[in-house]
Amino acid sequence: MTFGVSKCLFGLAIAAFLFAPTPGSRAIAADATARDIAKLLFNAAPGTHPTLRGQNLSRLDLANLDFKGADLRSANFFGADLSGANLSGTNLEGTNLDRVTLIGTRLDGARLDNASLMRPSTSQGLVMLASEAPSLKGSSLRSVKFFGTFTGADFTGADLTDSVCAPTSKTGFIEHIWRTDFTSANLAGATLTRADMTRANLSFTNLKGAVLRDVILVDADLSGADLTGADLSGANLSGADLTNANVTDANLEGAKLHNVTGFDSLKGAAFARNATKAVR
Repeated sequence: MTFGVSKCLFGLAIAAFLFAPTPGSRAIAADATARDIAKLLFNAAPGTHPTLRGQNLSRLDLANLDFKGADLRSANFFGADLSGANLSGTNLEGTNLDRVTLIGTRLDGARLDNASLMRPSTSQGLVMLASEAPSLKGSSLRSVKFFGTFTGADFTGADLTDSVCAPTSKTGFIEHIWRTDFTSANLAGATLTRADMTRANLSFTNLKGAVLRDVILVDADLSGADLTGADLSGANLSGADLTNANVTDANLEGAKLHNVTGFDSLKGAAFARNATKAVR
């Protein structure tokens, strides 16, 4: 019995040594609890950036936490609840944010380059409320792979260069969601150069002054969208629905408008720039 107890204690001591944090390290172990995360963030000194880089935070309840500009690169947040959390100014490059809950979440100025944001929950019910939409103002979403519902979300001034939100299966269906939904979202001044937004729903979206150079909007729904002053040069809008969209002062040079719907109902078409250089 004594030998067994001693062996057990020796094993625990070895485990404690192997998994102890290195001097000066503030990283939490991969099996950290939500309480551990909250304590780390609460104790972070003003002006510092707590680190959770590469940590497994999947399925944790992290609602309403202030991440204080934390370094979250390559962390795994799969299925985590980030409702009401403040992730503004955080570094989320290469992070897994699939299936997270983003109700009322703030990600303003965050870096999400090369992150994965597939099928997040952005509302508590079937009716989307403006107060529940996440905010990503001025965030960097370059080469992000995302898919789901972002109705009413605020992407003002965000950089979505080379991002992909096109359907990932041959039929375009993933469960009950078959395209990324940006209905009534705010993308004013956003950059979407070369973004693949095939079949995306951008109806009634604010795209004033947005940079949409070489963007792929094949079969996308842009009905009622405000494209005032947007740069659509080289954009591929083949098969898109432009019913009642506003293109006043928009740059249409080289834009591909094959088989678009609602072209005759475009608002401000007479005031669009380089309309004669569009490809129909």
